[in-house]
Amino acid sequence: MTKADIIEAIYQKIGYSKKDAADLVELIFNTIKDTLAKGEKIKISGFGNFVVRDKKARTGRNPQTGDAIKITARRVLTFKPSQVLRADVNVTDGATPDGSKKAD
Repeated sequence: MTKADIIEAIYQKIGYSKKDAADLVELIFNTIKDTLAKGEKIKISGFGNFVVRDKKARTGRNPQTGDAIKITARRVLTFKPSQVLRADVNVTDGATPDGSKKAD
């Protein structure tokens, strides 16, 4: 799914104009991006958590040559899905979100 697909879904389901839907999606993504850039955590109930973590500089190895290389300190973005999202993603045919089989 792309950003354009999300805009189209908002246009279809909510009835906003495509421009309004695009502005809404851009606003949401920019808010998320700006919040994460400040190093703050984002928790979306029923979806998951986005967290920025600082990784220290360390020594690594070049897998081709085996030479030691310096890996610089950096920030990494992690996402941990909520239990609700995990259950929804792991639903198989004929099963309910809690993993039990549907009655016929």
